[in-house]
Amino acid sequence: MKTLHPFFLVLAFVFSNAIFAQEQYTVSGKTYALQTEVEGTLTLLWNVIDDEYRYFAKKGNELVELKNTRTDGKYQEEYKEILVSLTSDQSVSSEKTKLTLVSLRSFFNDYNKKVDPNYQENATSVALETRLGIFSGLSNNVSTFNPENVFALLLGIEIEVTDSQMLKHHAAIVQFRHSFKATDYDLTYSQFSINYRYKFIHKESLSLFIQTKLIALTFFERAKDNQEGLLDTTGSSLQTPIGMGLGLDYKLGKGFITFAINDIVSPGVDTNDEFPLDFTLGYKFNL
Repeated sequence: MKTLHPFFLVLAFVFSNAIFAQEQYTVSGKTYALQTEVEGTLTLLWNVIDDEYRYFAKKGNELVELKNTRTDGKYQEEYKEILVSLTSDQSVSSEKTKLTLVSLRSFFNDYNKKVDPNYQENATSVALETRLGIFSGLSNNVSTFNPENVFALLLGIEIEVTDSQMLKHHAAIVQFRHSFKATDYDLTYSQFSINYRYKFIHKESLSLFIQTKLIALTFFERAKDNQEGLLDTTGSSLQTPIGMGLGLDYKLGKGFITFAINDIVSPGVDTNDEFPLDFTLGYKFNL
């Protein structure tokens, strides 16, 4: 059998998203391509610009950006004053309005319904965000043939999809990893998996999460002793559910350092009776 080189295969991932119509707008001398979230007497426009969510309010010919700058560690909430000014003809409170797509959408809809009895509230949409990550690590691969409990090097790549507005604590992951041979460990394997990630602590700079491996397709190759010497054997397996672990994301630059302890619990998977130790460290950035 020829040696597999799965780590050098091209990972194809096709992702479909709702397509929003975008138009060009000029604000303070700068031109932006913005998409319409709420359209009415008061229109909400937004887009991700330089990896940052930017929001704009339009009323008549007036178009202003909604900002929330930070000074000496305290947010100034300038956007609330702008909303009060734009909606001074109606009694609409901005006090509890946050600078997020969900909260702004609610405020804009409330105002538009008050000034226009025929206004139809805009339907809720999602703000999907996709991240690409690359990682490496060490694992004792307890679910493989590893009687000496040897640690092997692994490398991998993943794509994370999350809704940063409505479901910001949840993420879907498509992951590929390849584990290499090591001394006294003559097995290599490649694994494609679909994972679910729940961020039980989710802040701007730090997230802590539980990750569940829902389904995994694994291909392996192992040199096996027989009477004629070593014989390469290959095989594959499909397993579900396969593991649960813990991890964290820490914002650094325009992306995140990510660390995970994988497959701490592996229900329904045969192991070599050793405690699973599978550590990965990597970096991911927004696409």
